[in-house]
Amino acid sequence: MTVALSHPVHVTHVTMEHISTAVSPTGHIDSAPKDFAVYGMTTDSEEGTLLGTFMFNQAGDPIQTFKLPNPNSVYRYVELRILSNWGHQDYTCVYRFRVHGQMPSA
Repeated sequence: MTVALSHPVHVTHVTMEHISTAVSPTGHIDSAPKDFAVYGMTTDSEEGTLLGTFMFNQAGDPIQTFKLPNPNSVYRYVELRILSNWGHQDYTCVYRFRVHGQMPSA
C-alpha cells in the first residue's frame, strides 16, 4: 500500500492500528500485521528507500507508533509492505496506517 502525502516531509514515525482481542468476535487477532517494512519515495514509480522494519505486538495496544531510525530525508510517498501476520492463512487486516513527519525548513 502506498500513501501519497500532501507535502514532502521528513517521515519521523508511523502508526499501525488493529482491533484488540477484547473486541474481536473470535477473541483472536491472527489477521493482524506482525512484521512490516516502510519505504520512502520521492515519486510513486521508484523502488523506494527502506526507512525501517517493525513488529506490531498483538498483545500490545491496538494503536502502536513506531519511530523511524533516520528521519533525515524528505519523501512525498510512503509504502507499507506487510511481511507477515499473526497466523491467518488467507489475509491480513490493516485497520489504519498513519504517517507522521515534519515539513522541511525553507
